[in-house]
Amino acid sequence: MPAFDLGLDFGALLLALFAGAIRVGTPFLFVSLGECITEKAGRVNLGLEGILVFGAMAGYGTALATGSPWLGVLGAGCSGLVLGALHGLVCSLPRVNDIAFGMALMLLGLGLAFFLGKPYIQPQAPVLPSIDFGAWSDTLSNNAALHSALQINGLFLIGVLLAALLHWGMTHTRWGLVLRLVGDHAETARALGLRLTPVRVIATACGGFLAAVGGAYLSLYYPGSWNEGLSSGQGLMAVALVIFARWQPLRCLLAAMIFGAAGALGPALQSLGITSGYYLFNAAPYVLTLAIMIATCRPNQAIVGAPGELSLTR
Repeated sequence: MPAFDLGLDFGALLLALFAGAIRVGTPFLFVSLGECITEKAGRVNLGLEGILVFGAMAGYGTALATGSPWLGVLGAGCSGLVLGALHGLVCSLPRVNDIAFGMALMLLGLGLAFFLGKPYIQPQAPVLPSIDFGAWSDTLSNNAALHSALQINGLFLIGVLLAALLHWGMTHTRWGLVLRLVGDHAETARALGLRLTPVRVIATACGGFLAAVGGAYLSLYYPGSWNEGLSSGQGLMAVALVIFARWQPLRCLLAAMIFGAAGALGPALQSLGITSGYYLFNAAPYVLTLAIMIATCRPNQAIVGAPGELSLTR
């Protein structure tokens, strides 16, 4: 193992974690924001993993066919919108459990993605461009690592803006009030003349749209290709992430960055020449998910901030 310069290497590690938090955390951000909207309406969608992978395939195929990665993102979002709406409509039927159907939807999305995506494994689709915020670093400090860390994809900036808009919208607009009322007190919402099913279907469809956009990020930017092992469980981990964020969009942003940094820990240490325990460090996001679920989901303990109609808490 090479010598470890505590000052220089610790700074390089922090820089690598910062870059990795953005790069790895962006899919977490979109999927968690989508699940936050869905759960705010009182519904859980455990099919987000299937929607994310199907969106990655649909986005890659659309980008390959049109030559535009941004049209690929839109195509992915539309595919997620359809699958999200399917979840919302089916779960509105009597005696349909949203958790059970979510698992079925996950298998459906994965199966369709693997079957329809076989022709896209070899061809190379155009990828999303980065915004170069670090051009100054080469001329002033000749720091290639800093320059690379400041190559930020536009989808991350859109996700940050979306988190802020959702936070404001849920607290200061009528649609935000309706969404929270339907998710917290269904009987009160009915008494006020609100129709629960359309609200929940729209919320679940919007959640599916955002989850699929997160999938498009995986196939069109990082790692930037389509294959059947593209996702590492981001869709399933999003449920734990939303619980950790206490169903608040801005906290979803923070939680996504924490999960992203955990996912980037192994590669960051490897870049410094620390290879011992590499696969153990790669398990950090899953350990973090397990720790969050153990800490928050205990019998006879209410989860702070959880919507009252959420099936996970009833």
